[in-house]
Amino acid sequence: MNQRRGVFISFEGIEGTGKTTQAGLLKEFLERKGYTVTLTKEPGGTVISDRIREILLSAEYKEMDPITELLLYFASRRQHIKELIQPALDKGRIVITDRFADSTVAYQGYARGIDLNLINYLSRSVAGGLMPDLTILLDMDVEAGLRRNKGKKFDRLELEAVEFHKRVREGYRILAGEEPERIRLIDSSKGISAVHAEAAEIAAGFLDARFQAG
Repeated sequence: MNQRRGVFISFEGIEGTGKTTQAGLLKEFLERKGYTVTLTKEPGGTVISDRIREILLSAEYKEMDPITELLLYFASRRQHIKELIQPALDKGRIVITDRFADSTVAYQGYARGIDLNLINYLSRSVAGGLMPDLTILLDMDVEAGLRRNKGKKFDRLELEAVEFHKRVREGYRILAGEEPERIRLIDSSKGISAVHAEAAEIAAGFLDARFQAG
């Protein structure tokens, strides 16, 4: 398939919604359709970004200041964009990431309470205006999502109180209401196959329209 330009797709959602699983399934689906796909994640995606991820998610650093946390996420993202995401997009690839800028707004903004104007300013500075063309937001009840991860994940954010994760979810839902064309919400409690079918339909329709439009 002739790809004229790259397309940037992100998966977002609270803990336990299946972002990593669905991102991988979408990659396989699009590759079967002939697309060339790069799959990545945040925080992480490069050697440097992965080292920052270790600090960010380590349960050892419970006393991390929220602004320190915010700046570390942006440091990881900057390296991720410059080393992996932008080069792949420049080559005309489809880039699928498990989390991107919306996570920062939801977690550090709505949940931590950091000024959204500061977050948006830093995001523009770090990303140079780069945002996903399409975001698939996997949504479900917070307690159900945390139960899915129980015994599987023990990172610093996973260990936050339930009320923290409820604020994250509310933040995501506000973002979806503000940008309904970019952010497509899927009920992720339906099961892996059903969620994948919906995500694949959304992505395929978006890509068909994008490439037909030139």
